[in-house]
Amino acid sequence: MKVTAHHKLFAMALSLGLIAGCSSTGDTTEDGTYDSDVSAVDQEGGSTVYGGDDGDGVSSSEMTEEQRREAEARAERAEREAMRDITTFYFDFDTAEIKSEAREVLVAHARYLQSNPNQDVRIEGHADERGTKEYNLALGERRANAIERFLIVNGASRSQTETISYGEEKPAVMGSSASDWAQNRRVELVFQ
Repeated sequence: MKVTAHHKLFAMALSLGLIAGCSSTGDTTEDGTYDSDVSAVDQEGGSTVYGGDDGDGVSSSEMTEEQRREAEARAERAEREAMRDITTFYFDFDTAEIKSEAREVLVAHARYLQSNPNQDVRIEGHADERGTKEYNLALGERRANAIERFLIVNGASRSQTETISYGEEKPAVMGSSASDWAQNRRVELVFQ
């Protein structure tokens, strides 16, 4: 019984010590100084990010509306360019229906082609190994034609596109698993 009472007393003393250590002293800083390297937030709505000791920085409160629009336009162009790095589009089994997640990327490609009329693209359709050779050639062609129509509807010129079907002849990966087949059911854009 004495050991349990000692444990309770020790636990209570430890708890009081923790509470006392975590409590605030209640002191406030009247002169606006702080005891850390954190400075006060600009109360007029902006903030400044500094690049070093030379005082150069970028202030959001000093950015004009025109500069904001230009920055947004640069960010949008960078995003479209990043999307254009995606040139392979995958299809479900036995369909030529473009997946919804591919549409925004294809729109970026179409706009690029529209703004660059001298740029051409070869649209290569592929299928997995299941089915006859003739059927897979036709399926690859339907997939390539679906992508071509989408690009044209969204701004590309018909004269900029060329479609070709390889069917099952040029697999992206060798094998006969569901994962292998999924990677082989595709259309690739080859910019020339």
